[in-house]
Amino acid sequence: QVQLVESGGGLVQPGGSLRLICSASGSIFSSKTMAWYRQGSGKQRELVAHISPGGTTAYADSVKGRFTISRDNAKSTVYLQMNSLKPEDTAVYYCNYRFSPLASWGQGTEVTVSS
Repeated sequence: QVQLVESGGGLVQPGGSLRLICSASGSIFSSKTMAWYRQGSGKQRELVAHISPGGTTAYADSVKGRFTISRDNAKSTVYLQMNSLKPEDTAVYYCNYRFSPLASWGQGTEVTVSS
């Protein structure tokens, strides 16, 4: 069973940047389309971005042009570079597979955008 561990969150001012990191255990990482999701307070979890094993990416309209997803298959790690952050980006961010069946959810990493 794969384990997903997210890190890199924190408090940042509007317009600032953060880089989130997701480390995955298990040998199947390189064959999986990976994704970042987020869940704001009182909101449903939503898909933010995903990346195929070969590096093809896609983004939610709300983050397009500001966020960049990338991966390092050798390190079983996926990243989310977040620039020009807005208060509405405040949420707990999770990584997981893009397509079902999903892995067990990690603890997530909290991002707060506030002045």
